[in-house]
Amino acid sequence: MPAPPLLDLQDVTVIAGGRELLSGVTLTLEGGEALRLSGPNGGGKTTLLRLLAGEVAPVSGTRTYGLGGEITRSAVRARRRLHLVGPDAEAFYLTRDWAQTVADVLLAGYEGDLLRHWDPGEAARARLSEVAALCGLEALLERDVRTLSHGQRRRTMLGRALMPRPELLLLDEFTDGLSGAAREDLGAALRAVHAGGTAVVLATHRPEEAPDLPWRTAEVRGGRIVGPADGAAGGATAGPSSPLPRPPGTGTLVALERAEVWRNGRRALGPLSWRWEAGQHWLVTGENGSGKSTLTRLIAGELHPALGGHVMRPYLGRDLLETRRRTVGLVGAEVGIRQRAGGQGRAWTGRDVIGSALGGTEGFAPELSAAQWSAVDALAARLDLGGLLARDAETLSQGQLRRLLLARAVVHRPRLLLLDEGLDFVDAASRARFLELLPDLVRGGTHLLVVAHRDTDVLPGLTHHLHLEGGRATRSGPLLPDSAPVPLSCR
Repeated sequence: MPAPPLLDLQDVTVIAGGRELLSGVTLTLEGGEALRLSGPNGGGKTTLLRLLAGEVAPVSGTRTYGLGGEITRSAVRARRRLHLVGPDAEAFYLTRDWAQTVADVLLAGYEGDLLRHWDPGEAARARLSEVAALCGLEALLERDVRTLSHGQRRRTMLGRALMPRPELLLLDEFTDGLSGAAREDLGAALRAVHAGGTAVVLATHRPEEAPDLPWRTAEVRGGRIVGPADGAAGGATAGPSSPLPRPPGTGTLVALERAEVWRNGRRALGPLSWRWEAGQHWLVTGENGSGKSTLTRLIAGELHPALGGHVMRPYLGRDLLETRRRTVGLVGAEVGIRQRAGGQGRAWTGRDVIGSALGGTEGFAPELSAAQWSAVDALAARLDLGGLLARDAETLSQGQLRRLLLARAVVHRPRLLLLDEGLDFVDAASRARFLELLPDLVRGGTHLLVVAHRDTDVLPGLTHHLHLEGGRATRSGPLLPDSAPVPLSCR
């Protein structure tokens, strides 16, 4: 008798926040399969993954699991045999006020839990060593997960998912935030896991970065599976129609002197001395954990240097938190987590997310003038965000939230725009619309700093390059526009 499908959806509809997110979805997934999902932001990919994972329930239609050879419609009984790896899993640990080491997170996953409430036995310890080696986590096991880089957290969440040897692994935009070397390492890990019989479902805007597996493809659009993906919606990011102009102005914008940032007893950045002068756009590169995100948060004032180091922002008349936030636009993983959780007990909408930048606030939007709200609405219309303005931020997909965060980062026409892998999670059409805004912003005085792992995210017109290794600068100087292109990992 043939084994039942791992998952079978028949004419399933999902409604959340009063909106129909999936409609009439029929999908069968067999044991050991590899399924790759594509589609635009808000098309339903993340909701489909959450439906498969049992995190949301259908309001009509049927969802049947055949995990372990046992047929059931109970998601609770199936949850230990499948795992979803995505940004929301990372957010759980980043929003807790107590320390959880990487080892704690992995061991919790061994029992299918989020937190470890038990002492691991010999089998759990052996599996911990096996998974840590597979995911390249041996050197991070005693680190507080809150202090990891985005790429290191992604490795940790994959490791947690693999601990109980799942039959099904669900991956949401898995390659975003990973360096080229990390993508290769974890791609090899996923190939090994799939070869061992684990089925894999991957939702991605960058199909060219998917591990080399025998993929069956499907496109999710408008809450429906509309057919096999045609492979045309690749991840290449179109840049502005012409190179970014040089921004106006003179003098020093930001100066670091012997700046060090320590987290969890470990030096995450520095000592670093570096200057950002008016007229410069910077590219920042380095492997996961090299200090790139720490640098952007230090510039923005979210982190502070240890005693003996200094951060100066001469472009500000008075370097106060309120004025700094009103002149800096920052897009990164941590900003997304904080904005999704905003609202302080009331509905926190997409319009609030964008508007909060005009008040220099996070998590709440002060009273804005009619002209300011008009500016929010005009920018939303230009970026095709009108349908997200009334949505509760907690109901948005990662791509939808990132599009709002990009709008939030530029609505106040900042002096400094810091894009820390800022175009991750965003589909090609949305990226192009955002990039079209940049030349006008730059002519108005906006200076860019772009953290990138991909050559396609290096915008034409960046003038200077900082490369970090182990928190220190190994290269800092002008980009040579006439030189032959060099792969990012080697710059």
